[in-house]
Amino acid sequence: MTTPIKTLDVKPLIPEAIQAIGELSRNLWFVWNSDAENLFRSMNPDLWEETRENPVEFLGRLKQSDLKSLATDEGFCAHLARVRQDFARYMSERPDPRVFGARGEPFLVAYFTAECGVADCLPIYSGGLGILSGDHLKSTSDLRLPVIGVSLAYQKGYFRQYLIQDGWQMESYTANQFSTMPMQLVRDAQGAPVMITVDLKGEAVKVQAWKVNIGRTSLYLLDTNLKENSDGARNITSQLYGGDREMRIRQEIILGIGGVRMLKAMGLQPAVYHMNEGHSAFTAFERIRELREDRGLSFNEAVDLVRVTNVFTTHTPVPAGIDTFHPDLMRAYFENLAKAMGISIHVLLGFGRQDPRNKDEELSMAVLALRLSNWNNGVSRLHAKVSRRMWQKIWPRTPETDLPIVYITNGVHIPSYVSKGMAENFDRYLSPRWIEDPDNVKIWERVGRIPDSELWRTHEKGRERLVAFTRIRLKQQLAKRGASNRELVLADEVLNTGTLTIGFARRFAPYKRAHLILKDIARLERILTNERRPAQIVFAGKAHPQDQQGKELIKQLIQTTNRESLRRHMVFLEDYDLDIARAMVQGVDLWLNTPRRPNEACGTSGMKAVANGALHFSVLDGWWDEGYDREIGWAIGNGEEYEDYAFQDDLESRALYDILEKDIVPIFYDRGPDGIPRRWVSMMKASMHKLCPMFNTHRMVLEYWDRFYLPAAERGAQLMENQWEGLKKLAKWREKVMYNWANVAIKSIRMPEISDLVVGQLYTVEADIFLGELAPDDVMVEAYAGRVDPSDRFLDRFTQVMNPIELAGDRTYKYRCAIMFEDAGHFGLNIRVMPNHPNPESRHAMGLAIWGQK
Repeated sequence: MTTPIKTLDVKPLIPEAIQAIGELSRNLWFVWNSDAENLFRSMNPDLWEETRENPVEFLGRLKQSDLKSLATDEGFCAHLARVRQDFARYMSERPDPRVFGARGEPFLVAYFTAECGVADCLPIYSGGLGILSGDHLKSTSDLRLPVIGVSLAYQKGYFRQYLIQDGWQMESYTANQFSTMPMQLVRDAQGAPVMITVDLKGEAVKVQAWKVNIGRTSLYLLDTNLKENSDGARNITSQLYGGDREMRIRQEIILGIGGVRMLKAMGLQPAVYHMNEGHSAFTAFERIRELREDRGLSFNEAVDLVRVTNVFTTHTPVPAGIDTFHPDLMRAYFENLAKAMGISIHVLLGFGRQDPRNKDEELSMAVLALRLSNWNNGVSRLHAKVSRRMWQKIWPRTPETDLPIVYITNGVHIPSYVSKGMAENFDRYLSPRWIEDPDNVKIWERVGRIPDSELWRTHEKGRERLVAFTRIRLKQQLAKRGASNRELVLADEVLNTGTLTIGFARRFAPYKRAHLILKDIARLERILTNERRPAQIVFAGKAHPQDQQGKELIKQLIQTTNRESLRRHMVFLEDYDLDIARAMVQGVDLWLNTPRRPNEACGTSGMKAVANGALHFSVLDGWWDEGYDREIGWAIGNGEEYEDYAFQDDLESRALYDILEKDIVPIFYDRGPDGIPRRWVSMMKASMHKLCPMFNTHRMVLEYWDRFYLPAAERGAQLMENQWEGLKKLAKWREKVMYNWANVAIKSIRMPEISDLVVGQLYTVEADIFLGELAPDDVMVEAYAGRVDPSDRFLDRFTQVMNPIELAGDRTYKYRCAIMFEDAGHFGLNIRVMPNHPNPESRHAMGLAIWGQK
């Protein structure tokens, strides 16, 4: 067989009159700008769909004669000029200097993520984590915040799903051709690719980077598929979440260590590093090594600076979902790096262990990130609570409620998912500013101005489009499976444009319980096929290639949808991606979510549906635990957690059917003379009013900026001032405290017995504290108080600082405070002594605390 000895990429010759189309094709801004997307679509609608809305491949496949014809089309040229003007305005806007705080000094944030879902034409994502990353970067662009993304350029991305005749999931991988995608190879001033090297068990692996423009934000994708590398090294960036544990550690070394080196090679100097999930935690090791070798810092000094400027977001509510690596595997890859960091491999491994002294414990990427970051968060209020419980062993002397893991609830980039018709309603009745200011509560108050008839008609059009989309997709997937002509004809009859439509789309992991609605097929059938008030369900989602239980769930679902009585009411769409997601969230009436609480860290699909007017129906888990209100949606249960899963599934499936049958269906079909379900539309408006300004990534990113990025950058700048004077002082203070802490002791505590203590009355607490070689300024002594249950466990807490009032003996100080109880109740009291870290957010990170004993 003949093979080419050389390959060339020939680019289209774009006529001068429409040169701007080339510039627009190299930026993913069109993904959330409908006018720009319509511009590309108008050039050749069928080809636009065929290329998965990839503007670079699209232009490359257009005939040269078509380009010449478009250059003389006055209507197209006018449309292009309008879009180009909007794009130029968007790109020219700069950050408001006030976002950089009192110092006013601009700084850069690097956002590391293992996957990033920005557009269908950039298939380097698998699901929620990647979509969230893409939305994060879109919002940083809209908000004009200096953030850059770092990820991997997966040659094959994540798998494409297809089902065989019996419904069993199979996987295929399609190679990405980067030269025909909206990404450019990063080159130096001489035009040569910027290249860095990473050592992997003695092999020098070369890495290059591709730049993706996401509006004003840049995403850099690391690539090892170079002819200079061995076959094994070239495959590192082949598949997302592919291969064994060794492949995973190699990918995460390239992402973390390679990412830091690539930014340096490109001349970028981030002030803050955000690790989105633990996959990129090795960034901390590389930063420590770099600070030691390039800046001459001690190991402890480097650790302190890295901690202060690291942000970590955990997305995983179960330990099994965290990447861990065996000590032997770590030694093979990190022995030399440990030496360069100035520590032993045992010390290095200790940073990733809940118990640093347990030499058999594997290194956890989440533990590593938590230990080397001062700014840690879960992705919903409930998830932060779960995370604190999960990682309490890292800080054994700190109460669970005080652990340094807060929450910043996820959101969605609303302009990327809202339908064109709904966006036009928002433009007309809210304000054209809603796109750039979607977290503004005042703007969403105006959703009530949208006439019921207009909102409902817009929503109905979305459902009609979903039904048409589903029929086309179903016919295509049935044809691929070799279905009969009768089955292909029936595909044109599935679903009904006027029927209550339920959406369920997510990863088919067992804890997400796609099977819950299938528990009682007979009852489900009665609900769906009711002659007067029918319902229908559209399903989509993938199971991980190694998840046999998830694949069995899909198979069970397919066999159910194939029943003659249900095939017009239940449909499963294969190969869930952004295109299917948009069609579903824009077209369903109700979004269903049935995770096993508290295993859903956040979940964002329902947020996208809400922005399009769908109502939410879910277990009180993830974001719905915060968002639920009976006036805007429905809840399954009251937030209970069960040990008996079979009992839970039986109970909650019956609750699901009851609510659907007795509440949701009747409200949907309760129509006035004009055919509009007024109460349903009222709930749609209330839902958008309450939920849209809260559960969007503009609000989320601003929270990260104000609570994490800005203070982290300011702390880092303070430590680096005057030739690292602040950092050196901090490291010396920390060493002094660590060395002398074992001698600190609470000698005595005095808490008077008062039988008739009332609200508002002062209660005095005293304690004698032996400090040894430490000074009073080195420690924080607090009275720790809160309500307690019958077992004397704290239900809540507040603290009151105790001040040293006199020397009570040899290096022993008397501390005192007066506590005022603002509410009545049964309270507990204790004394806590901690290091008085100059940065409050770092106080618990040292893991040191002494408590009073009975």
